[in-house]
Amino acid sequence: MPAPRRLGFYRENEGGKNVLLTGRVLLLNFSYEPLGTVGVARAVCLWFRGAVFVEENDGDNVLHSPSTIFPVPSVIRLRHYIHVRRNRRETTMKRARVYIRDRYRCQYCGDHRHAKDLTLDHILPRAQGGESTPANLVTACVKCNQRKGNRTPEQARMPLLTSQKLLRLGLDHVLLCHYAESRPEWKKYLFMDDHTEVEQVKVAA
Repeated sequence: MPAPRRLGFYRENEGGKNVLLTGRVLLLNFSYEPLGTVGVARAVCLWFRGAVFVEENDGDNVLHSPSTIFPVPSVIRLRHYIHVRRNRRETTMKRARVYIRDRYRCQYCGDHRHAKDLTLDHILPRAQGGESTPANLVTACVKCNQRKGNRTPEQARMPLLTSQKLLRLGLDHVLLCHYAESRPEWKKYLFMDDHTEVEQVKVAA
């Protein structure tokens, strides 16, 4: 089916008014590997082009166009496998993505702060060979960062609020786990154990 030049899908809100649907859709590789999220409009475009399967719908929500009613997709999967470079990691906006992963919360004292009052702390300090990778970076307030200095959390007796297992999942996966708190149909595709990983994500919040 050819893709329309411009999509005009809307959903009806409770007041009966048509509003443009916003939201995120989980995008899977052909192998069911999570790749990230796309907007609803992008997901519908991909479906019209025959590029994806719709694996899950967003409940009973539907999109309206002048001539079509279409279920709102929640999870889509590519029809063809794409190779993902494993050595490609977030470089631009890394600071902002770590703050979002940690929910703008100091991972030592637990205080929520504005971005301007936060810093990135190396769990294993650079002076001890620590790398500037997402798994070795956490959000910290200025006071805790200065107190910890060039020491590990164990050396400084400042335990992390987030488990290192969760940090090793990577920025993208943790961000998807945050989304999945309100999208239970995503959990099985993110390999989230209901009693362990989900609770860890909530504790990290």
